[in-house]
Amino acid sequence: MANMNRLPPLAALRAFEAVARLGSVGKAADELHVTHGAVSQQLRVLEDTLGVSLFLRHGKRLSVTEDGRMYALRLRMALADLAEATDDVLALPREDELVLAVLPSFAAHWLVRRLPGLMRAQSALKLTLRASLEMVDFQVERVDAAIRMGAGGWEGLTQLPLFTDELLAVAAPSFNGGVLPHTPQEILACPLIRSVEGWGHWLNAAGLPTQTLNGPMFTDSNLVIEAVRQGQAITLTRRSLAHDLLQSGELVQLGELTAPYANPYWLVWPSRSQGKAKVQVFAEWLQAEVDGYLNAISTPSRASSLNTPAQNPPPVAPIAMAIRGAAHGRSWP
Repeated sequence: MANMNRLPPLAALRAFEAVARLGSVGKAADELHVTHGAVSQQLRVLEDTLGVSLFLRHGKRLSVTEDGRMYALRLRMALADLAEATDDVLALPREDELVLAVLPSFAAHWLVRRLPGLMRAQSALKLTLRASLEMVDFQVERVDAAIRMGAGGWEGLTQLPLFTDELLAVAAPSFNGGVLPHTPQEILACPLIRSVEGWGHWLNAAGLPTQTLNGPMFTDSNLVIEAVRQGQAITLTRRSLAHDLLQSGELVQLGELTAPYANPYWLVWPSRSQGKAKVQVFAEWLQAEVDGYLNAISTPSRASSLNTPAQNPPPVAPIAMAIRGAAHGRSWP
């Protein structure tokens, strides 16, 4: 094993790597935010420590020796590994930090708007949102909990069912000069933006055959909503993403037709997060927000359907059931 006691000072190593890469003491000084003289001093310290000439000096110009070139290559990789290790340590969740993975669209249009209430009530909680379309792997990623969509039944995870979404057609109030369509046939005759949501279930709910629709395809729900807000076209979106924009009048629902969305929302967390106060605090707050949201959007029939994440929901861990039961005033076996 290498003798760690023989390592040169880190400042000297960084100065040498920067000069070797940039080919200039001045450029290295600018990158490291130190003076020209400080870099030159560190180079002398390194050469004295190693007993090797790393540069050939031609007046004020420097050129890297062959020994210096090989050392710089190895050093660059070592510094990159050190930087990555440091980033990994800094990314580790702290006891007072909740790292939450969430879909970007749900975060932008539902969760973020409600977070000020959590921050006011839990001022000591440090929240980090990791927005990603990828399903988090709790075994390798330093994440405390995640809001995800799916059928549930994920092995080894506590699962708190949130709600089932629904699809509806929306447009900006200014679309088509304010003359808005209302029937499914009128909607389909207008410019449309297609998205990952698909129109199949909505067409079935309308009693219409599945058909190929025209219009651009956007794979990012945030882009879809922004284009519709600008009055470019009509789209089909999840109610959870459109709700606040419908409330503010930035979007309007076209007709009363809705279609169930196949993938419910869940809050999930691994066994290592079980019993942690920060997770329980967030779960209880989120359940209360979900209940308020469902009350705001619900007719009696819709309340029943949206509050049930699946026809045959998978087993839910006891703590999640306890949180949900408390939120609804129910007791669980």
